[in-house]
Amino acid sequence: MLLYMIAFGATSWSQAMEQLLTEKDTGQSLYTDSAYPGEDQEAVYKKKKVINKINEKGYRNKPLTEEQKANNKEKSRTRARVEHLFGFVENSMNGSFIHTIGIARTKAKIGMMNLTYNICRCTQLKIMVAPVVSNAELMG
Repeated sequence: MLLYMIAFGATSWSQAMEQLLTEKDTGQSLYTDSAYPGEDQEAVYKKKKVINKINEKGYRNKPLTEEQKANNKEKSRTRARVEHLFGFVENSMNGSFIHTIGIARTKAKIGMMNLTYNICRCTQLKIMVAPVVSNAELMG
């Protein structure tokens, strides 16, 4: 089941995260943007028992260590997979700005956009796997 939430811009990230994380997420890694660190978010992660995999940020006069950079690189590999969805929406679906009236229509439109991405991604993966299977059968 795909779980997503539509919220107004004034909604706190920690409020949204608390609603989105369920019992199924217990023990799972959470990859999110480094723009949302803080005590409020850490409290939500501990309450929901998820593993924090947020990239660390460097600060003025306190740059990241080589170990932190390496950890961020590893975390970013997973995050990059998720970012493809946003690129797809921007490039293939006329951007992420939603032109609807009412929250119900907005939810429906975003849900359809998510579904469209999933169908396109499934098709893409099947196309990528098909030649491998065909070549394996020929060699067999």
